Amino acid sequence: EQNDSLSQRDTGWMQFYCESNQEVLDTVIQAYKVAEKVLLPAMVCLDGFSLSHTYEGVDIPDQEEVDAFLPPYDPELKLDVDNPKTFGAMIFPEWYYEMRYKMQSAMEEALSVIIDVDEEFGKRFGRKYGLVENYKCDDAQTIIITSGTIASTTKDVIDKMRDDGESVGLARVRVFRPFPKDEIRKIVQNAENVGVIDRNISFGHEGIFFSEIKSALYNAPYRPNKLVGFIAGLGGRDVTYEDIENMINLTNNGDVNEVTWYGLKSDAIDERALVCSRNDSD
Repeated sequence: EQNDSLSQRDTGWMQFYCESNQEVLDTVIQAYKVAEKVLLPAMVCLDGFSLSHTYEGVDIPDQEEVDAFLPPYDPELKLDVDNPKTFGAMIFPEWYYEMRYKMQSAMEEALSVIIDVDEEFGKRFGRKYGLVENYKCDDAQTIIITSGTIASTTKDVIDKMRDDGESVGLARVRVFRPFPKDEIRKIVQNAENVGVIDRNISFGHEGIFFSEIKSALYNAPYRPNKLVGFIAGLGGRDVTYEDIENMINLTNNGDVNEVTWYGLKSDAIDERALVCSRNDSD
């Protein structure tokens, strides 16, 4: 699940959520270049368990090409005995407020830097990913939004459902911080129904991506008629093809609460809890 990294959402780190091992490798290279430009740390995330703890073939770029794309870092701020500076995480109240403002400004700048670096990477290596992947959303009436490895299976489900005449699509959020709200708004602007699948939970609230999506759409000039969230796959529990298909159908025409815990073992929880088990939704 993604709670390990999402618990650091508000600490000033850029966060990338990847679908495959190839994307992880490529994003690590990109993240160095972005971080060196905006002076913010970055974490590249891949949710477990199957891909993160096993293996998958990747194309390893040529070292000379990587060096040309990512030259040695020459920091603007560095130890210099002739020009002394103070380094460290501590800052006194006199300048703390301004420091936080500069972190926010750097995070906002990072959006365009990530796009530029991704474009440059794509031209050199033939692969690029964007902030949010739009998978067959342009004409979709129902859109599922998710992140990480679950997107691969979701694409297979989308393909099959579209072959069957369903108007469905997938938006995969690759960059979580800074949050690409404009891209989200653009992708879902023509959708009637939107479902968000979260492999995480903010205890006492809801799925973290779902909360971010709702916030992004609140002041948008167009919003879907239906916006629902699903919690699924915590602890690395498998989210199957059938699970995703059921969640899409529930988003499209199901009578569900705003947030549904999908796939709970109903015999192991309080009967009053919201349960949408695989058997119930067949």
